[in-house]
Amino acid sequence: MFPERFSNLPAYAFPRLRSLLDHHEPGGDVVHMTIGEPKHTFPDWVSGIIAENAAGFNKYPPNDGTPELQGAIADWLKRRFGADVDASSQVMALNGTREGLYNAAMALCPETKNGAQPIVLTPNPFYQVYMIAAISVGAEPVFVNATSASDHLPDFTALPEDVLKRTSIAYMCSPANPQGTVASEQFWRELIALAEQYDFQIFADECYSEIYRDTPPVSALKVAQDMGTDSERVVVFHSLSKRSNLPGLRSGFVTGGAESIKRIKQLRAYSGAPLPLPLQKVAEKAWADDTHVDENRALYQEKYRIADEIFANVQGYQGPDAGFFLWLPVENGEEAALKLWKETGVRVLPGEYLSKDTDQGNPGREYIRVAMVAPKDEMQRGLIQIRDCLFA
Repeated sequence: MFPERFSNLPAYAFPRLRSLLDHHEPGGDVVHMTIGEPKHTFPDWVSGIIAENAAGFNKYPPNDGTPELQGAIADWLKRRFGADVDASSQVMALNGTREGLYNAAMALCPETKNGAQPIVLTPNPFYQVYMIAAISVGAEPVFVNATSASDHLPDFTALPEDVLKRTSIAYMCSPANPQGTVASEQFWRELIALAEQYDFQIFADECYSEIYRDTPPVSALKVAQDMGTDSERVVVFHSLSKRSNLPGLRSGFVTGGAESIKRIKQLRAYSGAPLPLPLQKVAEKAWADDTHVDENRALYQEKYRIADEIFANVQGYQGPDAGFFLWLPVENGEEAALKLWKETGVRVLPGEYLSKDTDQGNPGREYIRVAMVAPKDEMQRGLIQIRDCLFA
């Protein structure tokens, strides 16, 4: 009666965390540092734009995004990365990038690759939708460990040839969730060359690209264009959730080659849920405005400084290059999260809830992920409690 392909899925990370913690009393005032849900103030013009365009709730929104929104996105890609795309044929607005990361695989992954079951590569640790997308299209998910030995980036080039010959899609997140590592231009060049050699697509999840410490992350899109690569080779995803503190807007976009976007749009026409018109107007303004993004980034840069000071004497601590997570080394992530909850009330996520066991081990088992999204004073208090409880 029910499909077998989803029968062996582990519990999702947050229900799993509730099962671990919730039958124990917290050891103090609760500090939530688990979910990457931005808490900084979103731009003050958001509500006004929704009110001004409220009549748009009385209309079905355009499936692909309004021309004005597509144009604002294309303009931002040019302004931010120096990348050139055609707004009408190479951009589609998304109802949150998770939708796009999933449906792009549905639209673009072939049924077979070189006569065999296709493979979808994913970093390990990973955003869970990568794995579910692979399973949904009948592909084999292959988890490529990203550890301290590889600077917390997956080494796709080290995979055996039989795996690469079956690979149809490689998901890559940069800046990385959870480690905060940024893929260099050289990393992207090597991955793109590998994709050209073995004829697979790269799905570049760049949702954290606007939160960084010093140097703006490069985009796989621009690197591919500089290399003269086939435009269909790289499909790139961005979001307003982190960039603009608008997780509830559920707004992002996908860009890539015209044929890839055409196929994603066609699937969306049948099965997707386009963003309501008033929210598309907010997104249009958000992509056109950089001031609020600069202000938001400055707040996170101050949080980096605070974290670096608090954990300065903790062995193995490595502050993130980008994003808003700390990836802290511990002996056992589950034990550390439980101890922290019972003794302090600080709530963090065991790293193994974001990763899979492989022949090389589970790269998340000896880590906890800490989200630095709370107001600065609350975050600072939580980080001090983590240090004193786990690293004293």
